[in-house]
Amino acid sequence: MRKLLNNLVLVIALLVTTSIPTFAFYSDMSTNHWAYKQIKQLTAKGVVVGYPDGSFHPDENVTRAEFASMAIKALGQEHTTVAQPVKFTDIDTDFWAYDSIQKAIYFDLIANPVSGGNFRPAEAVSRAEATSIAVNALTTEQISKEKAKYVLSKVYKDSDKIPEWFVIPAGKAEILGMVVCAPAHSGILDADRPATRAEVTAILYNMMEQAKLNPNAKLAEAMRKKTGEGYVIPNATVQGAIGTIPAGTIVPIQVGNVMGSNISKNGDLFIAKTAQNYVTKDKYILIYKGTDIKGQVCNAKAGRLFVRNGVLTLATDTMITPNDQAVVSHGTASITMKKGKFMTIIRKIFKGEKVIVLPNGTVYVKLLDSIKVDLTNGWIFE
Repeated sequence: MRKLLNNLVLVIALLVTTSIPTFAFYSDMSTNHWAYKQIKQLTAKGVVVGYPDGSFHPDENVTRAEFASMAIKALGQEHTTVAQPVKFTDIDTDFWAYDSIQKAIYFDLIANPVSGGNFRPAEAVSRAEATSIAVNALTTEQISKEKAKYVLSKVYKDSDKIPEWFVIPAGKAEILGMVVCAPAHSGILDADRPATRAEVTAILYNMMEQAKLNPNAKLAEAMRKKTGEGYVIPNATVQGAIGTIPAGTIVPIQVGNVMGSNISKNGDLFIAKTAQNYVTKDKYILIYKGTDIKGQVCNAKAGRLFVRNGVLTLATDTMITPNDQAVVSHGTASITMKKGKFMTIIRKIFKGEKVIVLPNGTVYVKLLDSIKVDLTNGWIFE
């Protein structure tokens, strides 16, 4: 009897757990949502974010400005600099998504923008606009409008209602398997309907996957790992587009001001630079030439005759890259004077050596933290 009751309890438990959906990291989404995988992955990458209350609101709309920002993040180009921005009457340089919109235009995601016109940042992005931007991120085969219409007519009931400007991008998206239709809208393109947050996330996911293989010309250049000559760091590692300089690595820096055991005080600030690129064995640039290194003197003791040799130890704390990124980076350097074997023996007996480093002098710093770098643009991950 007891065994029968136990089995009955187990059956009831199984029925309950299978009938109640398992909720994901967003409170309003279950793991069986049609876009769960894409939303989870793009959330992890910081491309999409939820609301403060822990919800995602998958069925809400997305503005054109929000989508431009998401697209640039999805492609990893948020740190690109645009030299010649396009002017719009309804956004200025203080607008929160101004830089992302300019980058989206620079990378040809937004085709043929009219300078001096409106961008309409607060309007909902349509499914046609979102899909077109995703296709524009790619290098694709050219197709005729007739072929595009034929391809679309085989799948979508509303293919005759597709805006003319969107026919070819839609045809390319269909050929590449990039068109996103929620199960409730299967077989309907709904080109002019505002895209939901779930649809946008799925579109961006498809764009990211295709861009890994066939990015457009500007993206291909931006996504290429940069190479050059410089100081080789043999123990640096590369995984994909990420390079890592391990903690404990010794690197040279070029100081900008005179420092010495008999003239410096603890806490004195200094500025140095990287006189050359730091590169991997395969010549991928890790840290660019001209990167500023800031720090302070952490131990200065004057050399005294017959008492002690001078001591000068520096601590680095900040790195400012040529793209104006300021990063906390800890390192230490103990300054010693170059001397031959005879003078080494003399200084052991007759102490009193003064340690000094002159402007443009080279100091070797031991990194206390590892440094991870995006090899496509020099951005350091904090």
